Amino acid sequence: MGLLGAHVSSAGGVSKAWPRAAEIGCDALQLFVKNASTWKAKPLADAEVGAFHAARAATTGPGASAPLPVVAHASYLINLASPAEENLERSRAALADELLRCSALGVDGLVVHPGAHMGEGAANGLATIARSLDAVFARHPEITTRLLLENTAGQGTVLGASVAELATIVAALDEPGRVGLCLDTCHAFAAGIDLRDPDAYEGFLAEIAGALTLPRIEAWHLNDSKGALGTHKDRHESIGQGALGTEPFARLLADERFAATPMILETPLGDDGDGHARDLVVLRGLHAGGKG
Repeated sequence: MGLLGAHVSSAGGVSKAWPRAAEIGCDALQLFVKNASTWKAKPLADAEVGAFHAARAATTGPGASAPLPVVAHASYLINLASPAEENLERSRAALADELLRCSALGVDGLVVHPGAHMGEGAANGLATIARSLDAVFARHPEITTRLLLENTAGQGTVLGASVAELATIVAALDEPGRVGLCLDTCHAFAAGIDLRDPDAYEGFLAEIAGALTLPRIEAWHLNDSKGALGTHKDRHESIGQGALGTEPFARLLADERFAATPMILETPLGDDGDGHARDLVVLRGLHAGGKG
């Protein structure tokens, strides 16, 4: 079984994410390292950086010892494929800022959506994404956090729904070894990959292995889907309550290839705010049942 966790709030300071993760039984976690709905934020204070490292060192999970794996999710404002020069430069600067914050905090990976071409065509958009990543890496060789490209549902002009598009981005990079993948189960299903079918699951992984030689799958987002197969709707649902059901998650949890991989919930919290805690119980139950 992978290292199960959830996206947890960093309200009040990034160090606050650790006790929140421990409270719901996380073996890994995801957080925002700045307000995801704004372009700029105050610099991280040295005291907060120190508090984050101390909290990480002190936090254990039900199935993992400290330090637990941690990834961050980049701001949704960032569009590395933007055809508008001002927005493109703002997106590149914002990504660099988040990677630098993550590096200071020792965050393992920063998950980012590749971008949307906004009508300029997929080929142009994919090339712009690669140039954007090259520019960020060239300007900031001191970055230590890995960048994790996330597959998308492919809604509208959003890129990155197919393995071919992700491979095109990576193949154009000057430093492809600095990039990994984060795979989202809801996004894959919405993009037409039927993870309910064992053959489709294996085919998906085989396609990735064949098309992307350097990047590896460094994180999963475990989300059921409100939308049906191939509808390109990025709408997450609680585990077992959506169109995916429980079988794909049981299969993934039993896959020894991902035994040490962070698996992060981004499912609805519910009215009581306990959705992630419930879903962690469901996932651990699926794994225990599969072993039996």
